[in-house]
Amino acid sequence: MEEKKWYVVNTYSGHEANVKEKLDMRINSMEMQENIFRVIVPERKEVEIKDGKRKEKLKKLFPGYVLVEMIMSDESWYIVRNTPGVTGFLGSSGKGAKPVPLYDEEVERIFKEIGYTGENVVVDYKVGDKVKITDGPFKMLAGKINEIDKDAGKANVTIDLFGQETNVELEFTKFTKE
Repeated sequence: MEEKKWYVVNTYSGHEANVKEKLDMRINSMEMQENIFRVIVPERKEVEIKDGKRKEKLKKLFPGYVLVEMIMSDESWYIVRNTPGVTGFLGSSGKGAKPVPLYDEEVERIFKEIGYTGENVVVDYKVGDKVKITDGPFKMLAGKINEIDKDAGKANVTIDLFGQETNVELEFTKFTKE
């Protein structure tokens, strides 16, 4: 049996998010979750300072491309290839030839660049939960979750530091529910 690998899919420029959404919908409607696993538009945060104002915006790492983690088969290839907005696979000679997957080192480098861990983190934390910090400089302090960023694997927690409420960003592994 083939193993899952990452492939680069070419899209119309500016349609990457739309292709991701359509592909996710097709994966579900055609019940392909066992063959097509993740679709990612590689983006990174960029800070722009214009007229003295700081603005954060997401910048596409590879405009016109989407990454798809899948097991290459005729069916999965057909579903991805025929998604509206997809123009083809990178690393394919065309004429129905199967594309070449990315090397693991390339995938790791891209994920590192976009701050993606590659882990599908499932957490049962929610905003408002009381937590106890288990590691780091604030170990043993209690706090309350304000914000959760599942993609980054972190939460923004308010703690009482010297009588003042202070917000700290903590990885999920650094605290537990009280």
